[in-house]
Amino acid sequence: MKLHSIAALAAMALSTGAAHAQATQGVSKDTITLGSIQDLSGPLAGFGKQVRLGMMLRVDEANEQGGVNGRKLDLKVEDSGYDPKKAVLAAQKLVNQDKIFMMIAHIGTAQNLAAMPVQFSKNVINFFPVTAAREMYEPFHKLKYSFAATYYDQIRLAAPKLIKEKGAKKVCTIYQDDEFGLEVMRGGEAALKSLGMEFAEKTSYKRGATDFSSQVAKMKSAECDFVILGTIIRETIGTIGEARKTGFNPTFLGSSAAYTDLIHKLGGKPMDGLYATMTVQHPYLDEASQPIRFWANKYKTKVNEDPTVFSVYGYGAVDAFIKAAQKAGTNLSTESFIKAMDTMVIPPDMFGSAEATYGPQKRLGSDLSRLSQIQEGKWKVVSDYVKP
Repeated sequence: MKLHSIAALAAMALSTGAAHAQATQGVSKDTITLGSIQDLSGPLAGFGKQVRLGMMLRVDEANEQGGVNGRKLDLKVEDSGYDPKKAVLAAQKLVNQDKIFMMIAHIGTAQNLAAMPVQFSKNVINFFPVTAAREMYEPFHKLKYSFAATYYDQIRLAAPKLIKEKGAKKVCTIYQDDEFGLEVMRGGEAALKSLGMEFAEKTSYKRGATDFSSQVAKMKSAECDFVILGTIIRETIGTIGEARKTGFNPTFLGSSAAYTDLIHKLGGKPMDGLYATMTVQHPYLDEASQPIRFWANKYKTKVNEDPTVFSVYGYGAVDAFIKAAQKAGTNLSTESFIKAMDTMVIPPDMFGSAEATYGPQKRLGSDLSRLSQIQEGKWKVVSDYVKP
């Protein structure tokens, strides 16, 4: 009888332990396992590598200080090659084999959308993905948390003020013929509607295009004096370079997709004057702000290369996770983390982010962005956050 009771108690303890382990996948007595999917071998490998290095820097800092409520962070990173199919495989490995607690700073819109069902089936949160797509927080899902002001809101809020400042009469757009480009174009339409205007000319290009002469000629003949760019790196440089060559010099405004040091590094002097919407600023090693300069040099010392704004995105995502996990307390679970996040107010950081707030029905921290301009080969912040 006694043996039977002991066996029954042991079985009960095992089942309780299994239930607890299942409820807190990725959380052990002394470790929190985080996962991330980056492009480390595809077209955005430069960005993916920087996000990963930024994340690693914050993880190392936290672990050196004893971790989060006594638990060390273990970050596992998989490569998607910027391919949604590979992102699904990477998510399956991280969620089902590595048993991650959370997916953090996954890069790419299509890649996130492909991976989310794998995560959500195991109650794994998608935290601060590196994409400004509305689908990162819409439709509402309790496991979605986003930090990036959308491309649509960036242009919708920033363009009207700049158009007025420049006294622009004919606003045009060139955009990539996909969801990203369309979001920028739609943001432009909303901005112009608020001013009682419409686009004087709209022109697009297929992803992967390298020649923009016909699009530039079209905008030049329409006498555009302000151009909204639904472009990323190569297309931004190609469009502006072609325009300068032909003596066409409107005001150019891009989204955060064009806010990268690669624009002025690869495009050179013709890129001076370009505006782009942004939130956190690029961390130059000789930045006037002492805290940013200190951080940038610390990063370079650790990984032996200059940081970029993508390093900041990765660093910031882990930092926000740490703040919420600390608030959730020692009994960390998906539910306790959500409860903590839903009361979070994340103050502006040294990189100048806007205050971010979350709630039971609010899964985007902030929809605000500000403007930077390339001046003498460097991005300079030229506006405060543009409020509606």
